[in-house]
Amino acid sequence: MASDGLEIRTPEGVPFTIPLAGAAARMMALIIDLLAIMAIVTTGLSVFRAFERLAPDVIGGAVTLVYFAVSTGYGIVMEILWNGQTLGKRLLGLRVMDQGARPARPAQLVIRNLLRPVDSLPALYLMGAASCWLTQHRQRLGDLAAGTVVVRTRVSVRGDWSQLGREKYNSLREHPALAARLRQRTAPELAGLALDAVLRREELTPEARVAVFGLLAGKLRGLVEFPAEAVEALSDEQYVRRAVEVLYSTSR
Repeated sequence: MASDGLEIRTPEGVPFTIPLAGAAARMMALIIDLLAIMAIVTTGLSVFRAFERLAPDVIGGAVTLVYFAVSTGYGIVMEILWNGQTLGKRLLGLRVMDQGARPARPAQLVIRNLLRPVDSLPALYLMGAASCWLTQHRQRLGDLAAGTVVVRTRVSVRGDWSQLGREKYNSLREHPALAARLRQRTAPELAGLALDAVLRREELTPEARVAVFGLLAGKLRGLVEFPAEAVEALSDEQYVRRAVEVLYSTSR
C-alpha cells in the first residue's frame, strides 16, 4: 500500500520524511501539462497547414512526427530545465526526485517520460494510477523504471486563509450539518490543494484555471450533496472558494 512520505536516513542515522505527491495533485498537474502540450501542438499545426497544399503527404507525416515529439519531449525538456518540474508540477508545488532524495539525473527523467505512453494504457492513465496505488512510494511504471518519485515541495498553506478574507454570503454555510460533514469527509491533502488553488488562481492560464477548478469541484461535490438551491448557480471556482471557506474558516 502506498505511503504518504519517503523516509530517508542521513549518514549520521537521522531519519526524515519527504511528503509524496498524491494522486489528485498529480492528476491536476497532468491536466495543466496536457493543456500546454495542446497549445504547442496547435501552434505547430498552424505553421504546417500553410504548406499543406504544396506537399500534402509530406506534411501529414510531419504533423504526426511533431505531435509525437512534442508530447514525448515536453516532459523531458521541462523536467531537465526546471530541475524535475513541468509547468503543471511547478504550479502545484510538485517535483520529480531520485528515490534516494537526490536531484533526478537527466537519464532518469528521459526514462520516466519515454515510458509515459505505457502508463497511459489502456486509457486515462489507468495503468499508471494502478501502479501509484499499489507501490509503496506512489510510483507509476515510468518512475519504477527510472528510480524516481514525485514529491511535494510545498506544505498546506492553511495559515494563509486570512489573505482572502470572508465572503459576505456563503450559501454552503446556510446548511451547518452538511458543512460539518464536508469538513469531516475532506482529506487534508484535498483541502490543502483546494486552498492552494484559490490562493494561486491568478497564476493559472484561463484554460488551466477552468480545468483545475473543475477537477476540484468534482471531488468536493462528490463528498457531500448540498441542496440544489445552494449550489446550482455557482461556477466550479465559486463552489471551491466557498467550500474552502467552510473547511478553513475559524468561525463555523
